[in-house]
Amino acid sequence: MNKAWLLFDAHQDLAWNALTFGREYTRSAYETRRIEHETGSIAPQVNGDTLLGWPEYQQGRVAIALATLFAAPERRRGGPWDTQVYATPEEAARVYQGQLAYYQRWTEAHPDHWRLLLNADAVRAHWQRWQTEDGPHPVGLILLMEGAEAIQTLDDLPWWREQGLRIIGPAWAGTRFCGGTGEPGPLTDEGRALLRAMAELGFILDLSHMDVTAAREALDLYDGPIVATHANPQAVARRPSNRFLPDDVIRGLLARDGVIGIVPYNRFLVPDWEPGMPKERVTLDAVVAHIDYIAQMAGDARHVALGTDFDGGFGVQSVPAEIDTIADLPRLADRLARLGYTEADIRAVFGENWLRIFAA
Repeated sequence: MNKAWLLFDAHQDLAWNALTFGREYTRSAYETRRIEHETGSIAPQVNGDTLLGWPEYQQGRVAIALATLFAAPERRRGGPWDTQVYATPEEAARVYQGQLAYYQRWTEAHPDHWRLLLNADAVRAHWQRWQTEDGPHPVGLILLMEGAEAIQTLDDLPWWREQGLRIIGPAWAGTRFCGGTGEPGPLTDEGRALLRAMAELGFILDLSHMDVTAAREALDLYDGPIVATHANPQAVARRPSNRFLPDDVIRGLLARDGVIGIVPYNRFLVPDWEPGMPKERVTLDAVVAHIDYIAQMAGDARHVALGTDFDGGFGVQSVPAEIDTIADLPRLADRLARLGYTEADIRAVFGENWLRIFAA
């Protein structure tokens, strides 16, 4: 693998998996799979076999990941096993603070494996270390809030910023701020106030799960950086759900110099694959099709990257044939090169586009 390539993955549900299933990502993905199957864990049944493990980050040269703070509303609870849920903003705050505490304890317990990157200076220094020094290296983690119900009042935002939170997605499902995946709706007055307060504090806005109506208004309203950490083009996925980005929202992100992270989940890549079907029906060419769609619309490779959403409700059974763990993401390079992507383009897609956003 070309050592010039570093990967920056814009979406991983690490604390959610650790606190829900007891997954310890310092182990290899293969060790976690073995343990879960031997012990009868429910994790493979409801979330698939893991794609993540620290050795595999090293093999794939995954230098940085956005690590989520995420919980589902009670109405979307997956089952008795689903412990990371909330019914009120107060409960959401407790759950999200518990996940924050997990990241803090975990990185303190394993400083050679994981490192919280709390500001842009830390991001730049960490990337430079991976570029210039022989590994292994800690994987850098940047905190992302997915669904903002944990923000009880706008006065909470400075505290979250002090903890290292860099980026907020106002919705997963619908929230009091705006509509979300499967629950359409525009920005509310509270949502507009949230965006104004976020911009004043320098937060990055994540459109990924916002309903299309809300995303369109946010593109006009928000003064700060705007991205979609993990969302695929609707025109390529050919699915009607509001989980995908229509062309006008993509164009709005391009106009704002944003970046879009492609999710290599088979159901988000093609219109005719559903969970339970053979993973081999989808290849990395489908991922490349989504990358290329955005690059062609932009006229360059500056605005598209990766946001895997590993292990966010799916596992190895539900990703393209060539992916067994996160270590396999660099296999995209050959396919991109065949389409005429240069070395600089591939570096941009793999990591430098996200670096531009988070090192600023």
